[in-house]
Amino acid sequence: MNDLRKKDILDLQKDIDETIKSLDLEKKKAQLVILQNESIQDTFWSNAQKAQDTMSKISFLQDEISTAQSLKADITSLVELFNSIEKETEQNELIEEYQTLKVRLEKFSLRKFLSGKYDHLKTILTINAGQGGTESNDWVEMLYRMYTMYFDKEEWKYKVTHITKGSEAGIATVTIHIEEPYSFGILKKEHGAHRLVRISPFNAQGLRQTTFAGVEILPIFENIDNDLEIPSKDISFKAVRSSGPGGQSVNKTSSAVQITHIPTGISVHSSDQKSQAQNRENAMSLLRAKLWRIKEEKHLKEISEIKGDYKIAGWGNQIRNYILHPYKLVKDLRTNIESSNPEDILDGNIDEFLEAQIRLE
Repeated sequence: MNDLRKKDILDLQKDIDETIKSLDLEKKKAQLVILQNESIQDTFWSNAQKAQDTMSKISFLQDEISTAQSLKADITSLVELFNSIEKETEQNELIEEYQTLKVRLEKFSLRKFLSGKYDHLKTILTINAGQGGTESNDWVEMLYRMYTMYFDKEEWKYKVTHITKGSEAGIATVTIHIEEPYSFGILKKEHGAHRLVRISPFNAQGLRQTTFAGVEILPIFENIDNDLEIPSKDISFKAVRSSGPGGQSVNKTSSAVQITHIPTGISVHSSDQKSQAQNRENAMSLLRAKLWRIKEEKHLKEISEIKGDYKIAGWGNQIRNYILHPYKLVKDLRTNIESSNPEDILDGNIDEFLEAQIRLE
């Protein structure tokens, strides 16, 4: 942009006003008051997990409201400042401020697309190696690094709840719990197969190799809807002895659990909590999320309708190519967003890909 026109600023002001209107902030201000009143009750911290979830919601709502107010104040100030300047050369000095405000709006406006039933929830992200042995394990570790670098850049809280190292190098599977509200809405389209093409450092002949890793994105359900209930007759529960690092810190009680969904054969494990009850709750949450994913993909009304074997994140649903040789390109096959700098993408700069997916709704 060489010249800043009054129309540019007024158009931006209109976009900001429409975005703020679409978010129904008055309703969210009322929600915030209710949550803040809950947080000052004497019994608020009696359930630590629920209290932490409430505080996360409070923080998210406060950020959304304050950002909206800041955008509205800043565009009003820019309009007034532009109108007070008569010389065109001096008006053009406001271009940088205008562009900064426009970028802020672009990022903030994504929130109006996060209106799905479960978009506001936190996330379980799992990366599994596909075919390719050591090469695939290395690819899982590269994706793990990419996502965690993105989380760190966004200042999201997360924890690795399960990891299995590859037999020679890399990671066979890793599960991450992301504690950021709305992270599911932001990340849900990352679900699927990610394909890597490169000269493999594990190939003695220096040949180009293709490998896959499956990324599974699941919501962490806070409340159970009727259509997410799992009949008890469909559940097989088994307590197993937890493994630990040894010494005094090893958990010698059978607190780890394995839960199997009989109709599908899907099994989930949880062992990162010392209490069997907590591990069972975590395992049921993970199982419910996996079955929800199947229900959504098969367009079923009830979880009870799911029968037979079903494999999550099969390799037929490839979503993105990461090509490092013979040329450099990362391309999303659904949005057609691409980058000729895969190193930058693998360093966690995946904002453009995520934003295009969100707007694809």
